[in-house]
Amino acid sequence: MINKMKKYYFINKFDTNNIDKQDKQTIIIFRNYSSKKPDESLIQKIHRYCKNKSIKFYLSNNIKLAIKLNLDGAYIPAFNNHFNHLAYSLKKGFKVVGSAHSLKEIKLKENQKVEKIFLSSLFKKNKNFLGINKFKLLSKLTNKKVVVLGGITKKNLKKIKLLNQTDFAGISYFEEKKGP
Repeated sequence: MINKMKKYYFINKFDTNNIDKQDKQTIIIFRNYSSKKPDESLIQKIHRYCKNKSIKFYLSNNIKLAIKLNLDGAYIPAFNNHFNHLAYSLKKGFKVVGSAHSLKEIKLKENQKVEKIFLSSLFKKNKNFLGINKFKLLSKLTNKKVVVLGGITKKNLKKIKLLNQTDFAGISYFEEKKGP
């Protein structure tokens, strides 16, 4: 089941060890919100590395730069409510995805013309915690493909199948330690 799932792995630094562990069903999303100006050379370096591994690479919160650097796609975070990207011409195959935590944000992402909506947080008990029931309810309120986000681990991965979801995103799942 896991090999058929599309997986989205959020990174904020370039770590070849974690990227090397990913399969071709994994899409790397680089998000670095701590830096004011994006490091284009670092983004290009990650993109080249991912391309050599046949792994798709998206940039978070900067569609214009993702287009300029010829990346595979872009991710629009829930806090981004801009529509500027709708004026850009996108190359064939370029994907735009985004995240939401509420019905209002789902509708915003639909208006931003994202292809998939990352709905969070399913398991991680933070301020955006939905839990299974609220997640199921919200995911039925959109016609867009929904991606499960938030607190995904190898232990709770089977619960995603119960939600009839095939895609998930996160950090902890990809960085879990193996063994003792």
